[in-house]
Amino acid sequence: MTNYLLAGGGTAGHVNPLLALADLIRREEPEAGIVVLGTREGLEARLVPERGYELVHIERLPFPRRPDLAAVRFPARFARAVTQVRRLIRARDIDVVVGFGGYAAAPAYRAGARERVPVVIHEANAKPGMANRWGARSTPHVAVTFAGTPMPGARVTGMPLRPEITGLDRDALRADARRHFGLDPERRTLLVTGGSLGARALNRGISGSARALIDAGVQVLHVWGGLTELEDPGVPGYVVTPYCDRMDLAFAACDLAVSRAGSTTVSELSGLGIPAVLVPYAVGNGEQRFNAAGVVGAGGALLVDDGELTPEWVRDELLPLLTDDARLEEMSRRARGAGRLDGTERLFDLVREAIDAPGT
Repeated sequence: MTNYLLAGGGTAGHVNPLLALADLIRREEPEAGIVVLGTREGLEARLVPERGYELVHIERLPFPRRPDLAAVRFPARFARAVTQVRRLIRARDIDVVVGFGGYAAAPAYRAGARERVPVVIHEANAKPGMANRWGARSTPHVAVTFAGTPMPGARVTGMPLRPEITGLDRDALRADARRHFGLDPERRTLLVTGGSLGARALNRGISGSARALIDAGVQVLHVWGGLTELEDPGVPGYVVTPYCDRMDLAFAACDLAVSRAGSTTVSELSGLGIPAVLVPYAVGNGEQRFNAAGVVGAGGALLVDDGELTPEWVRDELLPLLTDDARLEEMSRRARGAGRLDGTERLFDLVREAIDAPGT
């Protein structure tokens, strides 16, 4: 029996691929031991137990970015976290550590190396995070979602995705998916989503053109996210919902998506061949623009900045695209060519190779 320690969390971009791999391990090796290392503050605190996996908590340890008191205290706190993970590795007889970035990953990488346990790293974004850049210096087993990610020697596996996505038959489900959201099963459909936290500019930019979209014969499913406010435009055919726990059906329902460019979303849209308008998050280290580069370069998506989401852009760019069957079909073909749906299996192959490598 193989025992796995999966480390990572904080955001959905870390937690979702971790859970996708855990689910595949559970299907392929029902007797395997799976322990997840995360924090009490991140999304993993809720999502991991909900999926039925054991979560061991570790202190949230941001890397210090300025010479302050937190920086002075960081080495001792980090050493304690590494010691905690080393004890866990020994107690659970862990065979491999698989990290996805985030606060829990760096101590796990160091502990795995100290215990001479193979360490596998998966980087979700085209612009790597600090924990994964640091951890990749001490392991040859590194996977990335996007080609061109600056991590020397990394293998492009793609993004581990949920079975609900990888097995989705959009054509077969389209009519029923539209009915699920109260939409016309025969009408051209636009999906608008800013992710779990929403996107104020994206939300307002599209909802402000609700009447123009509906008058053009398009219906809209707008998932606006819970932390930004959006007033329902009150136009029949424009469905607004704060959350969507069936994104598989949302993807099946749509002909085009307007979305943020998080790594999972880009991977899901391109893998499923959904034409997209990607609106990268303007705050942070700019990774969303890099995430979008591959599928945009392939012609499967357009890249639009927040400030461009005006009624004029909707009228001059979005509506002509939505009503151009040939262009949407070509974008779908190009998106599918730039994406992949086997990222979970390819990452699992790398994990098994690391376990079986000489000297491990």
